[in-house]
Amino acid sequence: MRGDGRGAGDLRPVEILPGFVETAHGSALISVGRTRVICTASVEDSVPGWRRGRGEGWVTAEYGMLPGSTGERRPREVTRGRPDGRTTEIQRLIGRSLRAVVDMRALGERTVWLDCDVIQADGGTRCAGICGAWVALHLALSRLVAFGDLAALPVTDQVAAVSVGMVDGRALLDLDYSEDSRAESDVNVVVTGAGRIIEVQATAEGRTFSRPELERMLDLAEAGLRELAHLQRAAVAPAGADGA
Repeated sequence: MRGDGRGAGDLRPVEILPGFVETAHGSALISVGRTRVICTASVEDSVPGWRRGRGEGWVTAEYGMLPGSTGERRPREVTRGRPDGRTTEIQRLIGRSLRAVVDMRALGERTVWLDCDVIQADGGTRCAGICGAWVALHLALSRLVAFGDLAALPVTDQVAAVSVGMVDGRALLDLDYSEDSRAESDVNVVVTGAGRIIEVQATAEGRTFSRPELERMLDLAEAGLRELAHLQRAAVAPAGADGA
């Protein structure tokens, strides 16, 4: 039994509220336990200069943590003048994860900006961001289809992400901060709805891990990702989706 009463293979309670930000083309508030992330998708009718004239779109992401999202205030990155290494790594991960399931030619010369803002952090913010960003993306592009700006939805599949790790010698799914901070190994798994791997970030923190341990962690992740995919489909269902 874990500190919050979960079993080794249990997700924290997950809630996805679509359309949370009314002014965005697509949005969602995702809560994973005590972690909460606001995700928005904004569509621009232009692409970066290096993609102009190719008839293809682009998807990119930005990520940030609000000053009050943790127990101790985090200075805004604009105050420091630039994002730190962790922020840069996470927003690149979110961007390339979502690009993996977008048909850029079907999108046309448009850019989708995905913004993931952590309003409360208790571990797993990057994974929550990816899950919520997919919902926001799907809603935004479904809106363009409904308005006749797109002939068909360019989203080809789902994307979900979850953390797993070895904590006190046990493989655990969906680490909260108390577990993540003492994990012997930390793994983030990003997959499509079809179960194809986009990225696996696996790091030995306190000790190295064996291949059988990695396989146990991936098995836990696979089961958790199926649950997350179901919740994503439910969140976009009003937009007429059954998963992409």
